[in-house]
Amino acid sequence: MPYSPLRRFTAAALAAVGALVLGLTGTPAQAAAPLDYAALGDSYSAGSGVLPVDPTPLICLRSKANYPHVIASRTGARLKDVTCGAAQTKDFTNSQYPGVGPQVNALGTGTDLVTLTIGGNDNNTFVGAVTACATAGVLSGGRGSPCKDRNGTSFTDEIDASTYPALRSALAAVRAKAPNARVAVLGYPWIVPATADPSCFAKVPVASGDVPYLRGIQAHLNDTVRRAAQEAGATYVDFATASEGRDACAPPGTRWVEPLLFGGSLVPVHPNALGQRRMADRTMDVLGLS
Repeated sequence: MPYSPLRRFTAAALAAVGALVLGLTGTPAQAAAPLDYAALGDSYSAGSGVLPVDPTPLICLRSKANYPHVIASRTGARLKDVTCGAAQTKDFTNSQYPGVGPQVNALGTGTDLVTLTIGGNDNNTFVGAVTACATAGVLSGGRGSPCKDRNGTSFTDEIDASTYPALRSALAAVRAKAPNARVAVLGYPWIVPATADPSCFAKVPVASGDVPYLRGIQAHLNDTVRRAAQEAGATYVDFATASEGRDACAPPGTRWVEPLLFGGSLVPVHPNALGQRRMADRTMDVLGLS
């Protein structure tokens, strides 16, 4: 039966509608490929002291709840986590322990995202400064500034002379191995408040005059990390404001970093689980991943 004018009009109209729908929808959207994400760095990246522990390798005291794992779980990224407690900048390009290869071996041309914290263990800065100031604080009964009086600018001088060039070399190695990646270098959250809190002495036994001294060393290290990151074309994630009031002297549930004594972590003076989550939050905000 031949088409009537009405049937021809109806068929043309349906074809036009179909073409319009096809034009609006197009080819079905493809899901974005997950990020190839590599996490490098020291114990602040590894989440040392936060349970559960990743047993491969156990010597690195790497947590399965560290900020890299939090970021990966929220973004769906494919995570390669080679963070390791006690890592120094040299361990980016050298083996830290037998069976623990150079951290940059985790990188490649297909790496999309790299995060790291590094520099605090170079020259024994963190452990040396905290131990020296806590020992001096106990011996002085918390009075004066015995750590500053004894050590002066030695810690910051070593950061300038040794840590800074080492950071630049380490970040250059990261860029060489992962030329297409976004690189985020995290600062260290505050360990002590800006001024002494007498109620905190039992947990962080640093003399009242040495609390700002110890904080000044950390501020200098963070500024050095920031400078090296910016010179390498990396993004610096600053915690100076975000971690204020969340140092080791803050109460449980508020603090991001556990105290030297009577804390709730297996590894003192390190971020707890809350701290790791908040480090992830801040990093994702800075990178626009949230």
